Amino acid sequence: MTAKMREANGARARIEDVAEAAGVSIKTVSRVLNHEPNVRDETRQRVEQAVAELQYKPNLSARSLAGQRAYVIVLVYDNPSRNYLTEIQGGVLEACRARHFSLVLAPVDPDDRNYLPELVDLIDHSRADGVVLVPPLTDDARLLDALQERRLPFASISPRTPEGRFGVTLDERGAVRELMAHLIQLGHRRIGHIKGPPQHGAATWRHSGYREALKLADIPYDAALVVKGEFTFESGVEGARRLLDLPDPPTAIFAANDDMAAGVLRVAGERGLSVPRDLSVCGFDDTPLSRQIFPSLTTVRQPTNDMGRVATEELLKAIRDPESGDMVKMDYALQLRESTGPHRSRS
Repeated sequence: MTAKMREANGARARIEDVAEAAGVSIKTVSRVLNHEPNVRDETRQRVEQAVAELQYKPNLSARSLAGQRAYVIVLVYDNPSRNYLTEIQGGVLEACRARHFSLVLAPVDPDDRNYLPELVDLIDHSRADGVVLVPPLTDDARLLDALQERRLPFASISPRTPEGRFGVTLDERGAVRELMAHLIQLGHRRIGHIKGPPQHGAATWRHSGYREALKLADIPYDAALVVKGEFTFESGVEGARRLLDLPDPPTAIFAANDDMAAGVLRVAGERGLSVPRDLSVCGFDDTPLSRQIFPSLTTVRQPTNDMGRVATEELLKAIRDPESGDMVKMDYALQLRESTGPHRSRS
């Protein structure tokens, strides 16, 4: 049965049908589907056109049996911010689909110190070709050792020490300096800060950016204006209450992520404070939440979806060639919205 006959009969297209339609060998089709090098552009285009016209879907089971790969990527995470994780996961899935890999999600309980045996068992049983690590697990020494012992490639998202690794990173310290400069230019001098969890590299970088911006503006650092958070909405609520209960409360609050900033807005509303007239609020990440709440949140756009996608693309490069894979520096952008405004003296 020819490819045209199979299509007319509603049968699922085979790799042989793609090869026939494109006028190439099955091996060439396989090389194009696996994004291998040394295929002429004109040939690659013919194969991709045939794949699209025939709506060909690779048989992952057959691919696995034919080669040494399972075509599986495992995404490992314990980050408490659901909005951040949803964006990261979307990007990872996009890259996996483009290369016809399956994605296995491996959530870890952040309170379980003995998580490693169960996680490693999942990775082994899935026959993973590689792993994408989300912070703070991207810096977990025990997990990194376990992956290296298995010689399993892994991509790191925002690692504390990017040297010698591949994945994606962002100048979070510089981004916070710019965000703080915006608040300072609006006249704010008492700026509260809700930190992230200490084991998370982002918490350290964002706190450092906060302190550096104050120093650049000759504003003394006041430890009373800094409280601990956990990158969750609930910890943002708790942190905001502590800051606003101070005898001399801040006129602006920088929460280290959007979830906690949303918690600050909740407390401001409970207390009858108008944002930004009485209190300016800003966050970090630019998750969809930042645009859905009112007032819309001033924040830093961390391209989390793109970070998940690019990290996975670097991992897939390393799976094909162990000498490949780079640490890609991503761009950020301030998103100035309704939640920040000029400082007004309290009467």
